[in-house]
Amino acid sequence: MSAARQEREAAGRRAETFAALWLILKGYRILGRRYRAPGGEIDLIAAWPLIGAPRVVAFVEVKQRRDASAFAEAIVPAQRRRIEAGGDAWLGANPKLAQVLCRYDAVFVAPGRLPRHVKSLWRRGE
Repeated sequence: MSAARQEREAAGRRAETFAALWLILKGYRILGRRYRAPGGEIDLIAAWPLIGAPRVVAFVEVKQRRDASAFAEAIVPAQRRRIEAGGDAWLGANPKLAQVLCRYDAVFVAPGRLPRHVKSLWRRGE
């Protein structure tokens, strides 16, 4: 792996850690990080509320950009399909949570700014 790729990987992990901490501060419980399944992947899986039975499970994509204006095009349709496939696989392995509200969120991270958590960024199949 090249040095540039290693640095991008490390930066992505830092952004995911920062996003997870941000969600915890907002009252979420982190159920999974860097979840991989055939055909799908999810950066973070979070449940709300932090304490008690989950009422929401959020499949969260974390994007780090140098400039916050670049967030609009950050998650393309092919990526959405991979996240949805990962969510399907995770729910298949966790059937007790399949009945709660599931949504697709994003946390956008930019240097010098607080993270931006966007709830229900898209609906399944969009």
